[in-house]
Amino acid sequence: MRKPAELYACVYAKEFPAQALLRLRVELRDKPCVVMEGEPPLQSVCSCNAKARKLGAAQGMTPVEIDTLPSVVVLARSRPEEETAKATLLECAGNFSPRVEDRSNDYVFVCVVDIAGTETLFGSPAMLAKCLLERVRALGVMASVAVSDNFHTALCVARARSSRMDVTVIASGNANKVLSSLPLSVLDISEEHAETFSLWGVHTLGMLAELPEPALISRIGQVGKRLRQLARGEMPHLFLPVEPKFVLEERMELDTPVELLESLLFCVHAMLEQLIVRATTRVFALASVTTTLSLEGETTHIRTVRPALPTNDRKLWIKLLQLDLEAHPPSAAIISLAITAEPGSTGKVQLGLFSPQLPEAARLDVTLARIRAIVGEDCVGRAVLKDTHQVEGFRMEPFTVPAVSISEAEPFPQRAAMRQLRPAESILVTLREKRPESFFFRQKRYRAEHVYGPWLTSGDWWNPMLWSLQQWDLIAHSEGGELLSCCLTHDLTQGGWQMVGLYD
Repeated sequence: MRKPAELYACVYAKEFPAQALLRLRVELRDKPCVVMEGEPPLQSVCSCNAKARKLGAAQGMTPVEIDTLPSVVVLARSRPEEETAKATLLECAGNFSPRVEDRSNDYVFVCVVDIAGTETLFGSPAMLAKCLLERVRALGVMASVAVSDNFHTALCVARARSSRMDVTVIASGNANKVLSSLPLSVLDISEEHAETFSLWGVHTLGMLAELPEPALISRIGQVGKRLRQLARGEMPHLFLPVEPKFVLEERMELDTPVELLESLLFCVHAMLEQLIVRATTRVFALASVTTTLSLEGETTHIRTVRPALPTNDRKLWIKLLQLDLEAHPPSAAIISLAITAEPGSTGKVQLGLFSPQLPEAARLDVTLARIRAIVGEDCVGRAVLKDTHQVEGFRMEPFTVPAVSISEAEPFPQRAAMRQLRPAESILVTLREKRPESFFFRQKRYRAEHVYGPWLTSGDWWNPMLWSLQQWDLIAHSEGGELLSCCLTHDLTQGGWQMVGLYD
């Protein structure tokens, strides 16, 4: 039986603690930055960007040594932001293949994608690798990508070319030639074995591959056999895929507490941009955005914004979030924030040729947000009846666009329309045999010709707003012959009569 062909693409992003912080801090990408870890005064540099390395920054430096370098920005390491960035990159790699293995450590992000059989979807391996690298860069991370038919060969080449941040495709059978010039540092080799090879004068993978296997095993054990196979591109590998989840979430820990809304929106802008990029790659739009603000005093402030239609318009989301936070400001300074989005369909509404033009959804959402800020959250939306017979028994819900088009919706039966009076108008009623006979309404006297009722409704005895009503439907004529179809209520607790609605 013929063994199926193997093909792997390795994504290697070095200095990952620094890249995870800078991907959401666009204003710092062009400045020399170092990331410190540890508790004061035992802090040390764990990662830095290229500009800081050119100035002399290196891992292990103390804050005193960093102070000697000009204009270096010092950032505190953020594990939550690194985990979010790592999950985002694994999700990105999962768009090209369901088989993704995570090989990351504390300071480097590494994942290997099994791309065997993907040519019909993404083209040649070189095209796939180029597209994968572009997607990673769009997420704010600089990385290198190497493609090979051997798992460990792709890993070693991507690590060796991590400074170039480009794409390398190794042809089948050409692994030994490509690996021969690489230094031993591309292997996960211990300091003891590195010192031994240095004493032997072995500095490249090509030199290691030429050593006789029996003699190498007799001197350093089975580790020597494994290192020799790695150097020759012959090391087999049992692929252990992970299952990255599609979660639209971004986190940021602020360097200093923020109180101004403008400063917060600057951070939100970069986070929304990343969420929109991730949603677009899966042909989704953002249906809702939830902002979770961690405040001083170990409290949180959570707000959710949901427009009528899912959208990827960044300016619209910024405006909606701004209006929502202005209407509901946090109670203390903000120390960190997280933004979670719910994906939705990107479908468009298809209008007929002669259909009237509808108002733009984005402008309508902004207008409604402004109105809510003035009149209150519970006073804007659509009225929905409650499961009760109480007068004015309804609530307001946000406007939503139904999933079923108007043409597909079931037709509503024709009903008589009633114009409800708000507020209800008090009237004088004359009874005969406990039934309304005549009444005065708007300075006119009406005589009832047809009386229907009463219908008794009562409830909410446990609340201060106790109610018990009789409802009557009447058809009446005025002295001038004017016809009036109306609805009256009799409050049994207060003893008053009111006109609550007029039938058309």
